[in-house]
Amino acid sequence: MKGEGYPGSPAVIFYIIQNQGKQGINRIVTLRYNIMFYLFLKRICDIIIGLIGLLILIPISLIVKITYISTGDWHSIFYTQKRIGKDGKIFTLFKFRTMVWNAEEELVRLLNTDPTIKREYTKFRKLAHDPRITKIGKFLRNYSIDEFPQFINLLIGDMSLIGNRPYLLSEKPYMGKYYQEIIKTKPGITGLWQISSHNQVLFKERLRLEATYTEKFKHDFGIFLGTFKILLSGSNS
Repeated sequence: MKGEGYPGSPAVIFYIIQNQGKQGINRIVTLRYNIMFYLFLKRICDIIIGLIGLLILIPISLIVKITYISTGDWHSIFYTQKRIGKDGKIFTLFKFRTMVWNAEEELVRLLNTDPTIKREYTKFRKLAHDPRITKIGKFLRNYSIDEFPQFINLLIGDMSLIGNRPYLLSEKPYMGKYYQEIIKTKPGITGLWQISSHNQVLFKERLRLEATYTEKFKHDFGIFLGTFKILLSGSNS
């Protein structure tokens, strides 16, 4: 678990002091300063990216709205949902709607009428080929355009550009021992799970993967590059 080996964790601090004395204390202060400084820079970057994202979001929203209307769908193009944030704080997540307007009710119907779908959803907590996704929604998802409204969450401070997936409230009981590790950082628009082959990753494997995430430049930069490659290939799901 990252909590035991993370530079700021009590276990690491005690080990350094016990074995290195005054030199260890100075090392701890330096580590703490570096962590705080990086988190400060990360927040500044989130704000800048959030502002740029909002400027892009306005024309994209108009295009998405017109496209939906052209198919006879006059419902809201935005989708909001309560998610679990840092330290367990509940926040409202913003996305473009990619499913039918009554997706929650439709999911209940599918789970009650289709045993195959029920088994898949129970195992992965998602559907690889979700029948609720619209044609427009499929395009938005392929190029991660549906995530653009989350730039609002970036500016508010509920999310970061890079972090763990923002989990559903209904998923908390299934997160088990990984819950406390995952909520130590802000959820992100992109992260380790998003750049993996996440259609094939079991829910528990996804949790195990994201519990290893720590906010370090090397980790975040690697995730950023991985996300960029996915965006160029249009292979996101």
